[in-house]
Amino acid sequence: MNLVTGATGIVGSHVLFQLLQSGKPVVAGKRKGSNLAQVEKLFSYYTTDYKQLFEKIKWVDLDVEDIFSVEEVLDGIDTVYHCAGFVSFYSFDRKKLFAVNENGTRNVVNACLHKNVKALCHVSSIAAINNSDYKTILDENVYWKTSGKESDYAISKYNAEREVWRGMEEGLNAVIVNPALILTPGFWEQSSAKLISAYYKTGLFYINGVASYVAATDVARAMIELTEKQKFNNRYILAENNYSYKDIMTFVRAQFGKSVPKIRARKFMLELGRFFENIISIFSGKNPTLTKSLIKSAFNQQAYSNTKIKKELGFEFTPTKDLLGKICQLYLEEKKLR
Repeated sequence: MNLVTGATGIVGSHVLFQLLQSGKPVVAGKRKGSNLAQVEKLFSYYTTDYKQLFEKIKWVDLDVEDIFSVEEVLDGIDTVYHCAGFVSFYSFDRKKLFAVNENGTRNVVNACLHKNVKALCHVSSIAAINNSDYKTILDENVYWKTSGKESDYAISKYNAEREVWRGMEEGLNAVIVNPALILTPGFWEQSSAKLISAYYKTGLFYINGVASYVAATDVARAMIELTEKQKFNNRYILAENNYSYKDIMTFVRAQFGKSVPKIRARKFMLELGRFFENIISIFSGKNPTLTKSLIKSAFNQQAYSNTKIKKELGFEFTPTKDLLGKICQLYLEEKKLR
């Protein structure tokens, strides 16, 4: 039996779908009050029999911050796909980031060890591969080096990885994946999917940074394949390729039939925007869009290598622009209905 934690999130819902589609039994962990309709909607993007698949899901309430909750759910579970996590770049979310990402992963690892779970696949982040001393393409052999400029999110995901590595040392069969920016239809106002709606609304300025991208379907497929082929005691970068923000923004804007970005945004311009957003947020009560971490990532020039998984599994990634074209089409179709 398979358990997917964070089954209502972007990665978790895709792992859930692919396991169900291949006929594998699965238990789906969720928080109380989670939006299950969003998961069913996601299934509908990929198959016509989505309702039948959705009805096969065994949902359980699971709070990874509660070790007793995790241990209870693990009864009868052989394989765990640990997708539960929290993404934020706001300083006021620091406590929650470490509670969910680090402490939650510690609970999952400890419970897996206690229950003798056969395999664990942990979803980390490309943000956990961090070393500013490297000027070449980063791969899985890069060791973490703190510079003092890392986001709380990156640190929490790195600390979570350390818990998994510790579990491996104690005998747990586990594999870690480090996805790049994950692309998916739906989830329009969540995590990296916000890029689509953001690029639809704004297109005058572009940022001179670089980012790596990967399809959510590829992340789920890689996780399942790595786990079933027992590629334990390893980590794998999941990224189709590296692109400039300008390139991706220009492509997405073109899909929407909108003007392409022409003015390069300088760092001082974003810092100025952050300053005014913070003032406005005091009176509006809305969280500012720009944060120190986001501004830093906007000017990132580091690229990542996908050589390891391609070499070991012969893994082929979905071309980013092919996927973006389909996502943009779905976004426009659903925007008409909203």
